[in-house]
Amino acid sequence: MDTLSAITLNVGSPQRQWLRRRHLLITELLDLKPDLIALQQLNLTAGQGWWLARQLNARLGQTHYQIFMQRRRHWWQGNFEGVAILSRLPVVTTDVLDLGFGGYVALRANVEVVTGHTIDFVCTYFRPARRLAEVREQQAMRLFSWLSEPGQALYQMIAGDLNEVPSGLAVRYLKQRYVSAYEQAHGREPLATWPTTTREPWPEWAGCLDYLLVSPNIVVDTAVLCFRTPDSRDTTLYPSDHVGLYTRFRLR
Repeated sequence: MDTLSAITLNVGSPQRQWLRRRHLLITELLDLKPDLIALQQLNLTAGQGWWLARQLNARLGQTHYQIFMQRRRHWWQGNFEGVAILSRLPVVTTDVLDLGFGGYVALRANVEVVTGHTIDFVCTYFRPARRLAEVREQQAMRLFSWLSEPGQALYQMIAGDLNEVPSGLAVRYLKQRYVSAYEQAHGREPLATWPTTTREPWPEWAGCLDYLLVSPNIVVDTAVLCFRTPDSRDTTLYPSDHVGLYTRFRLR
């Protein structure tokens, strides 16, 4: 069957720079035109998700992308922060899993491909802070159980910022079933997906926090880092303080 494509990116970064960096995001999205897009740490009050969807559709000349957003389920942070999925593929249904520990969520879109098969595409963002590895492991367990329930799609992809390094508990737990697209293509995970120089002050630590995890029946043709090119007039300005991941894949 035809090759499909997906991207994940934590849009995060200092919000004061959104108006300066958003053109970098839209330029690369237009270049890649992925079928599926997972975005984390969207600023809902700034309308980041809606702006990106409108710009993509306006510049492509028609409604290519549907957008589905989910607020964080927190009494205060839920007013500002959320995740989103943009899809060029028909979306059959969407649902949400509450990951707890501050209202973190996983948003799932069940999308249909031309063969009639469906894919569960999941966008998620786990609890940050290095000392909370056990919390992220529990979030991974909840996600794993949710995707294991009877009647779920045969093909599954988890896209997001897990706030955990490859050797961390949450990532190791999910890799009991899922395969990292980047690792499958390169034999290892990226050295780092956070931070870029957009993050100020520069942190003392850098590492791989972002992943595209696929079920073993998905064949990864390529997987690369994206959103890693700075602005031509300001080389300290990147699309985000994270770099993204892009994969092209087929269903086995």
